[in-house]
Order: sequence, then C-alpha cells, then structure tokens
Amino acid sequence: MQKEKTRQASPIEPGIAVALLAWYDRERRLLPWRAAPGETSDPYQVWLSEIMLQQTTVKAVLPRYAAFLRRWPDIKALARAELGQVLAAWAGLGYYARARRLHDCATVVGRELGGRFPDTEAALQELPGIGPYTAAAIAAIAFDVPAVVVDGNVERVMARLFAETEPLPAAKPRLRARAADPQVPAAVDGEARIAAQQAGRHVGGEALAGAAGVEPHAGRALHGARLVEVLADSVRDEPVGG
Repeated sequence: MQKEKTRQASPIEPGIAVALLAWYDRERRLLPWRAAPGETSDPYQVWLSEIMLQQTTVKAVLPRYAAFLRRWPDIKALARAELGQVLAAWAGLGYYARARRLHDCATVVGRELGGRFPDTEAALQELPGIGPYTAAAIAAIAFDVPAVVVDGNVERVMARLFAETEPLPAAKPRLRARAADPQVPAAVDGEARIAAQQAGRHVGGEALAGAAGVEPHAGRALHGARLVEVLADSVRDEPVGG
C-alpha cells in the first residue's frame, strides 16, 4: 500500500513553486503512472513510464503501459518474463533496444536487488538502460530526492522565468543551473518538477518578460499570482500525446 505523501513547503512564499503547484493542482494531466495527490509514486511504474516515454509520445505509450501492468504488475513479475514476450508486448513503441535494456534492468532489480529500486541517482545509473536524465527523474518522482530533472519543457520554463536570450544548445548549461536553484520550481520536490514539465508544454521559447510583460527573475521569485495568470493564459485544449 502506498503511504501518504505530505507536500513540503516551498522556500518561497509566495513564489514560483507555490504558484506552479497551485496551477498544477487545477491543470494536472491525469496519467496512470502519476500518483494521486497525497500519495507516493510507485518506483516500478515511474521507471516503466520513463523508459517507454523515451522518444515516444504519451498517446502511443498509454495502451502499451496499461498492457504491461496487466501482464506484469510488478518488477519481479517482469523479471520472470522471457525476452521474446517483452519484445512482443513492446510492439508499436519502436527502438527495441530499449525493450531489451528494460528486460535486463528488470532482471537485475527483480532477482538481484529483491525487487527494490535503488533510491539514489548514482545507484540508479548503474542499472541497464538508465542514464542521467532517467535516474534523476526516478529519484525525484519516486523517492523525492532533490535531483535536477531538466527536459525541453523545463528548459522553456527556465528560459522564460529568467528572460534567457541565448539560444539553445549554448544556453543549456545555464538553464540546468537555474533549475538546480532551490528558489525555482524544478528544485523543490518531485511534484513541482512534474508541474514544471507540464507547464513547459504551455509556454513558448521566448522570454517570459518579453512575452507577458513580467520583469525577469533577478535574485527573487516571480510573484506567484502573476505566474499563475501567465500559465492560465497559456493553457490550450489539446489531445493527450507527446
């Protein structure tokens, strides 16, 4: 049974993380691998979804993810599966090397680690098929480790909040450093990181200051109410996918 999770207070009040979490509470995408409010994420489900979502859209992953869980509801069950069975169930997701590494990882965790995923980025990266980004995502979302999870969506949020003008990829190191700052959303807790990723789907690449008439973040948090207003104005109806 999943234990109840208590959301940690943000170091900003009011501030970016507070505003982002408030917005996310209203706009969160209902995806099967995301824990319900107040619950802790299942490491197996987080890992499975992160591997499936590599270079694949959410729309394509949803039915395969559900099928995997019906057939192999936990890591030990998946560890007992034959590789051919896993490859067949993977059909439609492409990049079959991911499925092979998924099976290898399940074998290690299920048979050698007693069915328990490690809870640190370094230990997770020792497992087959888990690189730095995936390790950070699992550590942050499943174990609430203060790992820095930065994808294209989070980069967009950071670029807007800090009025970044240098184009990618040159700005990537600076945007990652911004995301690691405890005064911004991606460094607060696992749920704030998911919120930042979702918010990134609704903001463009131009700087927030130029697009929304908001002063750039200059050593202090953007006012929470204004951030929510900007995000609310950015939300568009869209199908689940990508």
